[in-house]
Amino acid sequence: MDTSLLFENASVLLPEIVLAVGVMVLMMVDIGRRKQEGSGALAALSIGILALGMGASLLIWSRPPAEYLGGAVSDGFALSVRLVVLIAGIFGVLLSRNYLPAIERQGGAFYSLFILAVIGMMLMGTATNLIVLFIALEIFSLALYILSGFHRENPRSVEAAMKYFLLGALASTFFVYGSALLYGAGGSTSYDRIHATLSSGGGNLSLVWPGVALLLVGFGFKVSLVPFHMWTPDVYQGAPTPVTAFMSVGTKAAAFAGFLRVMMVALPSLYEQWAVPVAVLAVLTMTVGNLAALRQSSVKRMLAYSSVAHAGTILIALAAGTPAATSAAAFYLFAYAFMNIGAFGVVIVLEGRGEGDVAQDRFNGLGTRYASLAVAMAVFMFSLSGIPPLAGFFGKFLIFKAAVEADLAWLAVVGVLNSAISAYYYLRVVAAMFFREAEGEIVCNCGPAINFSLAVTTIAVVVIGLQPGLWADLLRGL
Repeated sequence: MDTSLLFENASVLLPEIVLAVGVMVLMMVDIGRRKQEGSGALAALSIGILALGMGASLLIWSRPPAEYLGGAVSDGFALSVRLVVLIAGIFGVLLSRNYLPAIERQGGAFYSLFILAVIGMMLMGTATNLIVLFIALEIFSLALYILSGFHRENPRSVEAAMKYFLLGALASTFFVYGSALLYGAGGSTSYDRIHATLSSGGGNLSLVWPGVALLLVGFGFKVSLVPFHMWTPDVYQGAPTPVTAFMSVGTKAAAFAGFLRVMMVALPSLYEQWAVPVAVLAVLTMTVGNLAALRQSSVKRMLAYSSVAHAGTILIALAAGTPAATSAAAFYLFAYAFMNIGAFGVVIVLEGRGEGDVAQDRFNGLGTRYASLAVAMAVFMFSLSGIPPLAGFFGKFLIFKAAVEADLAWLAVVGVLNSAISAYYYLRVVAAMFFREAEGEIVCNCGPAINFSLAVTTIAVVVIGLQPGLWADLLRGL
């Protein structure tokens, strides 16, 4: 065996190796602990493992792009996705502290699955081979199916896990069939080889478009594109809220990374054919997501449909199909991680013990009772709606700018109009906090971990918005 090649693979795989070893250590510690003990030590160990994974990612940040395992690459875009997923993982663990008795009793299983989901998401961002992509997809999907139903005492959580599993399995079959057709068209599962075959006029073009359509269904399910989004509100509402917060960011980052890489590395020669359908899909996703969010009284369902709309915004970057657009998508996902996780963090604070959801009227009068919490939620709502000078504004600005530069000004206009629609339901929450009277006592489930999470995410949303150029230069596209 070539030891130099082995060392090279190990060095670029360092973040995933650190997390995989960490999972094994976590499970051994869980076996050795007394079951009557809380899961605080396991949560701290999990955060330490994820922090080491982030350190390993930063350690190899300046390395030139390197391929490994014959089907993955460690480049700037993959490292950007790793950063977003690890941020989501760390905050997801922090928000889960003292959230459910089931997590306290089975902390080892919960946090091990959490880190395994992170590993799968990170691998998906690096995949340059359809086989590696599918393996990564299934690693994090299987973990999320279980995590979604971890609140077994709540029928809504069990229902969410079952819906997610059944629809996810169906989406996986579309994904596998599409991959098989793309393999038949290009004669390989490697993106580069598929591109070389198709761009030279070879391959079987009659298999390409059915394959692309089926892959689109698989990816559409994972990133909640219309019309494959129907699972999203039910699963987001039923799953434990820390899992929802993590899933809303991590799944979106990983699936979009895989989607962008497949279309822009394997199929760039067919851009003229797939760009318009993708643009139409972006319009439908933004519009349907925002219009559905207007009608929601549940904050988690509102944020679920909001997530659908944001998926449509990110899809504009794929329709633009330029390196600047993918860099804008990386920046958007980075900013989205902080503002969306922060919003779900406020939901957790206002939830009753084991309740799992919050109606919008519970935000009434929050500004007069818990001013700091209301200010944090206002920052997240303003940022999600795209109001300057917060992080969300610059995320949307960069994507719309890339669309205009790619001669898709009409798509940018539709995006701006949808941002105006979204402002209504985001600002409705702000109005309830500061301009309505509370209807009874407001009980907040605060703690050091969640207070720290809210403080960091609030500051991050403001700092990213004040220094967007710094982060846009750091985060790289394809």
